[in-house]
Amino acid sequence: MSLPLHPQSLAVGSIGECESSCLGNCSCTAYAYDENGCSLWNGELLNLQQLAQGDGNGRTIYIRLSASSSVFSGGKNNKGVVIGASLGSAVAVFALLAIVMAVMWRRRRKGVGSSNGVEGSLVAFGYKDLQNATKNFSDKLGGGGFGSVFRGTLPDSTAIAVKKLESINQGEKQFRTEVSTIGTIQHVNLVRLRGFCSEGNKKLLVYDYMENGSLASHLFHANELKVLEWKTRYEIALGIARGLSYLHEKCRDCIIHCDIKPENILLDAEFCAKVADFGLAKLVGRDFSRVLTTMRGTRGYLAPEWISGVAITAKADVYSYGMMLFELVSGKRNAENSEEGKVKYFPSLAARVTVDGGDILGLLDPALDRSADVEEVSKICKVACWCIQDDENIRPSMGQVVQILEGLMDVSTPPIPRSLQVFVQSQEHIIFFTDSSSASQNSQTKSNNSSTSSHSNSKTATSSN
Repeated sequence: MSLPLHPQSLAVGSIGECESSCLGNCSCTAYAYDENGCSLWNGELLNLQQLAQGDGNGRTIYIRLSASSSVFSGGKNNKGVVIGASLGSAVAVFALLAIVMAVMWRRRRKGVGSSNGVEGSLVAFGYKDLQNATKNFSDKLGGGGFGSVFRGTLPDSTAIAVKKLESINQGEKQFRTEVSTIGTIQHVNLVRLRGFCSEGNKKLLVYDYMENGSLASHLFHANELKVLEWKTRYEIALGIARGLSYLHEKCRDCIIHCDIKPENILLDAEFCAKVADFGLAKLVGRDFSRVLTTMRGTRGYLAPEWISGVAITAKADVYSYGMMLFELVSGKRNAENSEEGKVKYFPSLAARVTVDGGDILGLLDPALDRSADVEEVSKICKVACWCIQDDENIRPSMGQVVQILEGLMDVSTPPIPRSLQVFVQSQEHIIFFTDSSSASQNSQTKSNNSSTSSHSNSKTATSSN
């Protein structure tokens, strides 16, 4: 044995005297005698340890017990003591487990009402719970191709956004499997999926509520007193790139969003950008880097390969991101009607100014009054031009875009995309093959003049094998 801590030394000449000293003291609980003399212990024996057999450091200790102790009784009594101790321990363990489970259950009930339970990291809400949370779906934030979004509040006062999915024909098992997979995808620049509801044909998704609504509400419908400063816009561009890079390169399976546009970029209370609706995109296995699909997404942000019907890769998201960068710079839709009745196409103007080294600050949103870092504006415009190249192999990956915006990689002057060259040469910045006006029709954000407080519910396209 390893002797306990805090012994009391006693000068005696034999083990018998040491024993007598302990027995004569009602507070003495143990004693030991060796070449170092007599050691006594009063009260609890602290740090008493059983050493391995053959350990040369072992010492002998004599523990004082009551003469009436059942340990010294017959074998039957010993057996009774063992059984009693075992039963007592088992009861204590079960009682402790019951207490822990009761606490966890009460916390869960407090957070989600009478939800059905937890599946992975997601809460499986009951339909009635979400009806109550949204006041019978009375506060609609927007609607789109896959359903409508409603604001709600959980019993613990947490604000949520509830999307009622429409035209979802998946079976119960498949739906739960896909949603559970989506729930494991978490990143600071992705809108977090909190939970879901699946009761018969009722399919709903529950997201974190974003206090500052969508990027579109700030760029195209913003109060003049609430204009996004350039530094904020640059951080938003970087945040979106990080979110897409995570979806494309860091997830177990490459996730192609297929519908990147300002309506699908949400802003939290600190204006941190978060990509929304990625959860409705199909997962594309890394062994199949390309996937044939039907044309989806929003016109105005679609890559040429959507039009031609060829295979779609993550570079389609890169193209859409580039188109969105132009709108982040100008504060307007890429295509809009001029006073002369012509349609102005901003990307062709921005490409010419960027390549020719023209007045880059002249491309800025007029509301910014040229108040921006010229190097950052130039970098954003160059990245945008690289992202919208006709050949997807020339476009950068979203990981490379992140490195460029973080200043870890240089960006060269891009060539003018072939699809824009004819308009740049004629200096007529008219629309090419897309129509951004559809994006405004698909806007799913509710805002007001005093403060934009909305949540996007834009259509999310999926790619299928």
